[in-house]
Amino acid sequence: VQLQASGGGLVQAGGSLRLSCAASGRIFSNYALGWFRQAPGKEREFVAAISWSGGRTNYADSVKGRFTISRDNYKNTVYLQMNSLKPEDTAVYYCATDEGPGGRSSHDYEFWGQGTLVTVSS
Repeated sequence: VQLQASGGGLVQAGGSLRLSCAASGRIFSNYALGWFRQAPGKEREFVAAISWSGGRTNYADSVKGRFTISRDNYKNTVYLQMNSLKPEDTAVYYCATDEGPGGRSSHDYEFWGQGTLVTVSS
């Protein structure tokens, strides 16, 4: 699976962005999808995941209530709607595929996109 993340940029605190991750190469609907992020000098951390059907989602506590993950299996795309952004959300955001249910550990994910940078100014 090839993954292409997009939608990052510079936004003021309190603003919104929507990230997209387009997939190609294999049957997209076979996989759970996850978003992770990595801030400078920090380890990669889980943000959100969605099951293959879209019926189950999972969020990090730090983004719950502000971020929404969704997917469109017809468009082979997963989205991350990010609202009420904070400076601590600044990071490179990565999408990845999971043949399992879509967990919180990056070790469960097989294919990764190249990342898109989100910068939130205060």
